Amino acid sequence: MRKKRAEKRFLKPDPKFNDVMIGKFINSIMYDGKKSVARFVVYKALDIIEERTKKPGLEIFKKALNNAAPLIEVRSRRVGGATYQVPTEVRPERRTALAMRWLKTYARSRNEKSMSSKLASELISASNNEGSAVKKKEDTHKMAEANKAFAHFKW
Repeated sequence: MRKKRAEKRFLKPDPKFNDVMIGKFINSIMYDGKKSVARFVVYKALDIIEERTKKPGLEIFKKALNNAAPLIEVRSRRVGGATYQVPTEVRPERRTALAMRWLKTYARSRNEKSMSSKLASELISASNNEGSAVKKKEDTHKMAEANKAFAHFKW
């Protein structure tokens, strides 16, 4: 083996909730290194969630993240000139990363006034097992189910 595996970096938890997941989510929301702006957006979204649902924002966030995280996905695998979509299980780190990415992307594409209200709406709908991020997860699962026949090409 020529190259060394990159060592895992551990993130500091966010200052308000002392939660690593929120810290990671803030980093994924961040544009151009503007962490304070990203922090403001996420905290404001959590406040909006508490206002709308009368439940703790952190709880809704965790539930939304869990509901949007895929268990299985398809990966392209070339076998003798043909490319197959092979269903594979998703590693836990990748699972949360995908869930965060989808929540962020679909929140941005919503048409509401501010990013915090968009994010709050997406998180609430994801925690109720609806919304675009959860739909994306279900589509991913359907794709994996449809390509079950190629599961023996797993490497």
